[in-house]
Amino acid sequence: MTETVSCYYTLSSPWMYLGGPQLSDIIRRHRATLVLKPYDFLEVVPDNGGIPLRTRPLARQEYHALELDRWRRALGLPLNLRPRFYPPADQRPAGRMVMAAQAAGQDAMRLSHALLRALWVEERDIALPETRRAIADENGMDGAALLAAEDAPAILAEWQANNREAAERGVFGSPTIFCGDLWIWGQDRLFFLDEHLSRRAA
Repeated sequence: MTETVSCYYTLSSPWMYLGGPQLSDIIRRHRATLVLKPYDFLEVVPDNGGIPLRTRPLARQEYHALELDRWRRALGLPLNLRPRFYPPADQRPAGRMVMAAQAAGQDAMRLSHALLRALWVEERDIALPETRRAIADENGMDGAALLAAEDAPAILAEWQANNREAAERGVFGSPTIFCGDLWIWGQDRLFFLDEHLSRRAA
């Protein structure tokens, strides 16, 4: 039986950028199905106890930077601690572009990681439609079609569903992953998903 892994996250999350390759590897090794569920951070998270980074006390912001530095070194992934376009003016259209790719049966995780890499490594503004279109094209997808699909009725309805589900399931950060009775938050806990899928297979 194929296991389904649901990942709630935002297209501005450095932790999803850092954890993306590991998550993809876990999904591949266990032949699981990954469902990406981008959501609106500001709509969902505050009611569940999350605090947007720029509104946290300075000490917490500084510690956040320390953790990013530790993890980029540990994982060997490039990452700018203070990228030029973070936070993006609006990360929601990028999330809906990923959803459109997923709905079309394309490699949505590849596009997602490329968008996050553009923000956290390449100093590109993913809030701009032309940037998102170019990134999709660079990854072998039809950027114009995906850009147009961001506001398609079906994608907008799914977006609202993601927000409702995230709120109801207690999501307070990004990424948050559910698989059966497993609920984890953060890229540093992905080993629990690996163990969970191993037990399910056994």
